[in-house]
Amino acid sequence: MILWFTIVQIVIACLSGLFCLIAGFAGRRPSDWTVGSLALVELLLIVQVVVAIIAPFAGNPPTGDLLEFWVYLIAAVLLPLGGVAWALLERSRWSTVILGVVGLSLAIMLWRMQMIWTVQVA
Repeated sequence: MILWFTIVQIVIACLSGLFCLIAGFAGRRPSDWTVGSLALVELLLIVQVVVAIIAPFAGNPPTGDLLEFWVYLIAAVLLPLGGVAWALLERSRWSTVILGVVGLSLAIMLWRMQMIWTVQVA
């Protein structure tokens, strides 16, 4: 993983999560803005998948458990899809709150993936 790209992803995921939480607690239903903010995070996660495939060949191999890293990354890619599906099916203010929780959860998962990639555990 690339540290600056991970930090950009975490910042955008936090901003998206906070935006969706504020909108949800204000009574807003899912909109193009809330779903779009999480779609941006999803796009960055797809780029992260490509980076994770290419990085070992470019001299940036992971030092932690590779299986754990990929489980986190695949789960992180699937999480926004599930959150958006929920938001489109339920269309209530609580589904907007769920989008916010997904965004903040992704920020935590991204930081954990960075730790797995760069810190030798064993």
